[in-house]
Amino acid sequence: MGHLTDLVVVSGYSGAGKSSAMNVFEDAGYFTVDNLPAAMIRQLAGLFLHEGSKVERACVVSDLRGGEYFEELAAVLDELHSGNVAVRVLFLEADEQSLLTRYKETRRRHPLARNGNVADGVHREQELLDPIRERADTIIDTTGLSASALRRKVASEMLAPGEPGRLAVTFCSFGHKHGPARDADIVLDVRFLPNPHWEPDLRALTGFDAAVVEYVARDGRLEEFYDRTLPLLEYLLPQYVAEGKSHLVIAIGCTGGRHRSVTISEALGAHFAADDRFFVEVQHRDVERAPSRG
Repeated sequence: MGHLTDLVVVSGYSGAGKSSAMNVFEDAGYFTVDNLPAAMIRQLAGLFLHEGSKVERACVVSDLRGGEYFEELAAVLDELHSGNVAVRVLFLEADEQSLLTRYKETRRRHPLARNGNVADGVHREQELLDPIRERADTIIDTTGLSASALRRKVASEMLAPGEPGRLAVTFCSFGHKHGPARDADIVLDVRFLPNPHWEPDLRALTGFDAAVVEYVARDGRLEEFYDRTLPLLEYLLPQYVAEGKSHLVIAIGCTGGRHRSVTISEALGAHFAADDRFFVEVQHRDVERAPSRG
């Protein structure tokens, strides 16, 4: 027999955060599969239990995107339990208004929406998912939770203490004049560095451009910033791993969010991406905003 010790099946309402939840398990070293039809969960579990399989922990997401109803998924879960498979079911839900708002913001189509009526799709899905919700080992209500807060909650409820896996670190650039960074654990203000916005030839460029990087670094303070910041983060990040934290958001802010913060977010992201203890993502909130005249 194989050595499958934990099979997590993630299900729940469309828009409730199943992909974010799956990422937590991926960061923790689980073999992950998204949007897996119910019938294939049985087959996949069989493969993992087969002699020679090296998969010990796996996470699969099964929902209505496959266009099927959930009677079969309920039956598969019952079979796995009766077959002594170490399976846990995580069910994600949210209140109706939150689901409607998320679909409105993303402009995605609900898999059960008739004629584009998202509210109708939400109601139908809730009815279909009742048998799965009844079989859930853990139910998480994601109403009002940011993506990072959801990741932390899933990790705290579903991962064993001392099993944090890789820390997911997001470096996010932003512009102070467009509002504060949301959900940031650490905020670095880099407005003290030379501002390319005041150079007409650089204003339309961004922190991705070499000319902007050179300008920001021209007086040596950028190098001094890295000399102090990198050792600090190299100390802090393993401390968060030891604490069991699963996701850390480090926001870097300049005035407009297009030049200095972008340059530094990219550099910090590249530095820590080389360390296999961390899963690194770089985001730029305001880089696409048109530069203001000044």
